[in-house]
This record gives sequence, C-alpha cells and structure tokens, in this order.
Amino acid sequence: MGSAYAYDTKAGKRWEARYRKPDGKTARKGGFLRKRDAEAYITTVESAKLQGAYIAPGESQITVAELGAEWLTMHRVAVKPSTFHSDESAWRIHVQPAWGERKIGTIRHSEVAAWVAKLGLEKSPTTVKRCYGVLAAILDGAVRDRRLQSNPARDVKTPRKKLKARGYLTHVQVERLAEASTYPDFVRFLAYTGLRWGEAIGLEARHIDVRRRRLNIEVNAVIVNGHIELGTPKPHERRSVVYPAFLDAALERAMSGKRAKELVWPADAGGYLRPGNAVSGWFAGASKRARAADAVASEAARARGEAVRNEMPRVTPHDLRHTAASLAISAGANVKAVQRMLGHASAAMTLDTYADLFEDDLDGVAAALDAQRSEALQQ
Repeated sequence: MGSAYAYDTKAGKRWEARYRKPDGKTARKGGFLRKRDAEAYITTVESAKLQGAYIAPGESQITVAELGAEWLTMHRVAVKPSTFHSDESAWRIHVQPAWGERKIGTIRHSEVAAWVAKLGLEKSPTTVKRCYGVLAAILDGAVRDRRLQSNPARDVKTPRKKLKARGYLTHVQVERLAEASTYPDFVRFLAYTGLRWGEAIGLEARHIDVRRRRLNIEVNAVIVNGHIELGTPKPHERRSVVYPAFLDAALERAMSGKRAKELVWPADAGGYLRPGNAVSGWFAGASKRARAADAVASEAARARGEAVRNEMPRVTPHDLRHTAASLAISAGANVKAVQRMLGHASAAMTLDTYADLFEDDLDGVAAALDAQRSEALQQ
C-alpha cells in the first residue's frame, strides 16, 4: 500500500501519492491539495492493480504516430501485400494527418465518431471503413500493451456500403465478350471457373491436371501499386477447382509446349497478363465492343419490329467471377459446391454474397412444402 507525503510549493502545501507499480518500481504523483485526495488516488491505483487494470500515467502519453509506425511494421508481415498497400495508404493519407500528433490518452470516443462522420461526407464507405479500421487496430494494440484501459475508437458506426448491381452474364453474353476480346480463351476460362484474376494469371502448367480437369490454386499474383506481388491464397482459398469439358481445347492451346513452371495465361508480350487500363485496356475495350455490337443489333431489331435481345451490361474482370457463380447456380450447383469453387471461408459467406441468385431455390422450397402437405393430408 502506498502513502501520502506533504511538500511545500510557492502556491502552498501540496500532497504527493507514492506507490509501487505492478513491476515493483516506485511511482509518484503530486499536486494534490488535500491528503485525502492523494490517499484516494492510491486506493484507486491499488484497486486497479488487483483487477489487472493498472495503467501507468506515462504510458498513455505516447502519440498515435509512434504507435502507428510500430503497427505498420508488424502489419506488413501479417497480411497480404494488397491489403497492406491499402491500409498503408489509409494511414498515410487520412489517419496520420488527423491523429498522428495526438497522445492516445487524450482521444475521446466522440471525437472519433465525429471524424468518421466527416470522412463519410467526403469519401466512399469502403475508404471510411478502412481508415477507421486502421485507427481502431492501432488503439487495440495500445489496450493490449496496457497503455489504455479501453479503446475509444470502438463501437463507432461507419457508413454502410451500397450494394452495386452485379454484371451477371448469360452463356451467350460470355461468348460475345470473348469473341470481342484479345484473349478469348482466357475470358471463357474466368467466366466458367470463378477464379480471381490473380489466381488465374498465377497458374502454371504444373497446377493443371488435364486428365481430371482440375485446377490446383496455390499462387495468387496480385497487382499492387502497379507491380505484381506473388503470394499464396488464404488457407480456405487453397483449393481444387473443376473446369467444364468444353475448356479442354482452350487449355490444350494454352499449355502447348510449356514446362511445369511456365505461366498458362501469359501476356502476348510475356510476363503476367494484366487487364489494362479500366478505360482503354484490352478488357475494357472488349466490353465496349460487345456493348456497341449489342446496341447496333438492338436498333436493327427495333427497325424490323422484332424483340430486342438482352444487351451486354458494363462488366469488370471481377464480374466474370460473379458470372461463374451465377452460371453454376443456374446449372443446379448447391451452395457448398459454389463455396468450394470460389474459395469462400464458409457457405454462409457465399449465401450472403449471392443471396439474390438463390431466389429460385426459395420458390422451389415453397412448392415442395405445398406438395408434401397435400400428400400428407390425403394419406
């Protein structure tokens, strides 16, 4: 137990609380006007020590910038390069300028909430969530290191992401997009396997079992800040994906004469295949040409008084992954099969992502219940 001691100052008598920290070292805190105030402080310290909640006064004086630098160093080796790049940008552009000079012990929950709200008026929900997540993670570390009793950034509401309409393509639309493309076989491959771009371009000849029609997903070649970063998929994304028989000829062409470690889908100029600029790249160009051809065909159909076919939606490379899920579900694949194909962590994640594609299943359930009830009552 600590003790209170009096001392004189120019402003008069003051009291100092002396106590031992959990590590046994002596600590002091002065400036109390009354002895009982110093003793009350000592009681608070002793209670915190017993509960394991003691925080040394000086620990909360460290700044967010100091902790942020430490956090980035550890974070770099804990996440994928693409994730680190996004988090580092959020820290450098938004978090550090706003909070870097602040001592962590002075941050209040209401301040963080106000910052998130202001950021939400200027940036997308995705950016806001990432920036908030970086600040909250840094302060989580401070709590674990016993610099703070609790994290003032937790339990702050962030803007909801708006669900974007996905570009699900039909079989015919996939074919039209492929035919308008510089890499037609690769477009078909993405649309019928559901691989992410990085997983597809990272495939080497040794990863493909043509006899069993299996793709062994072991490499993820991600474009980070303009450069290709090679990594491995997450544990639940390491998987074997089946491809349909009509892709046999495409894969035979792609793998012809290649050694085990050569890329299956390289760029024409060599190296890893990229989608190109989102406006003028080869994939964007294929999408524009297919849409333009649809527009011409629709205009001609209207002139003849005929029905207009479904026009090609605007699509990105990632929409081919959504298309693969859509085509698989429409072909009768169950949610577990789609989960394994896409490498989702759980079937629940697949259902959350593609709930709209299982609407027909709900109709089927209702019809089955109706039929079973009628049969049971008749018996």
